[in-house]
Amino acid sequence: MTDRTDGRRGGRGKGPAKRSSDRTDEKRGARSEGSREDQRSRKDPRSGDRKGGPTSKRAGRRPPKALRDSSRTEGGSWRDKDQAAGMRSSTGSGRAKPTTRTAGPPKKRADRGDRPERPGQWDRKKRYEPTRSGRRRDQASKEGKDDGLVRLNRYLAQAGICSRREADDLITAGVVSVNGQIVTELGTKVKPTDTVHYGGQRLSMEKKRYVLLNKPKGFITTTDDPRDRRTVMALVEAACQERLYPVGRLDRLTTGVLLMTNDGDLAKKLTHPSHGAEKIYHVTLGRSVTKAELAKLLEGVMLEDGMAQADEANHVEGASKREVGVKLHMGRNRIVRRMFEALGHEVVKLDRVVFAGLTKKDVPRGKWRHLSENEVLFLSKRK
Repeated sequence: MTDRTDGRRGGRGKGPAKRSSDRTDEKRGARSEGSREDQRSRKDPRSGDRKGGPTSKRAGRRPPKALRDSSRTEGGSWRDKDQAAGMRSSTGSGRAKPTTRTAGPPKKRADRGDRPERPGQWDRKKRYEPTRSGRRRDQASKEGKDDGLVRLNRYLAQAGICSRREADDLITAGVVSVNGQIVTELGTKVKPTDTVHYGGQRLSMEKKRYVLLNKPKGFITTTDDPRDRRTVMALVEAACQERLYPVGRLDRLTTGVLLMTNDGDLAKKLTHPSHGAEKIYHVTLGRSVTKAELAKLLEGVMLEDGMAQADEANHVEGASKREVGVKLHMGRNRIVRRMFEALGHEVVKLDRVVFAGLTKKDVPRGKWRHLSENEVLFLSKRK
């Protein structure tokens, strides 16, 4: 009874059943019976046709330390290039590992003499080659064109006399002299040290200055008065050493913003009607002004020298009907006073509060201030 039961437990065949521990021992024995040659082939990365060679998934694995030590020479270089290639690759990532280079002469850098160079690039074996604009400056310097000479019309403009175009007319008219000799040829160049006279006055090419004055009443807008009346020049004599000139005019009884500079080109630009330098006036009249009269200012008023028209005209907010704000671009002599006089109004007080975007804010009456760099840039970029 006992033998029959053991036979069933052992399997279908007759005989005693094999235990699981016996089957495990048989597998271990079969595995150990493998030839040593096959085991070496699996470990040797140089064999490409066997398992573990470079063509299999396990290719490129780092060999054992004993194999690595035996494959090195005394100089530290790899004995076989193929073996070195197999050692440098890493498992999975494909990133190369640093190797020891074979001792030998250092490599020379490739000769770059045949490589085309762009102008302005620096080469260690050649001198610096300037760009096209730099070559022009170098050529001008060699020819003596960059020796400090300045055209006479520019000299007059920077001296604050007039613009360059008007300076050409003065030169051809023969009213400008250089070093005691009258010059009438356009394009004449002078040195900064030359003596230039215009109208019996010696000129000098000075640094450009821009001064904003809050003009008081009782001063005339001129550089010199034969009747010895007070001029605006007495108010700005301490502003700078350069000689300033007023941009436009304000009559003796008018107050407000007045720009003074020695930049002739900018002065011409701001006073010319085509450039449209706006001016805003605060007008105080002897009696109230009606809306119909303000509309008449916008339509235009006929004066002895032509039609005069305001861009804007409104009552001052929060003030009486006698106070009016007027905006215009025209620059005729006493234009605002004459426009209201043509409508039958007497101007009691006239104050210019804005000129070309400049205001008299924080500048007391009779005082001045220098323009900031941003303000000068704003004026120069005006159309």
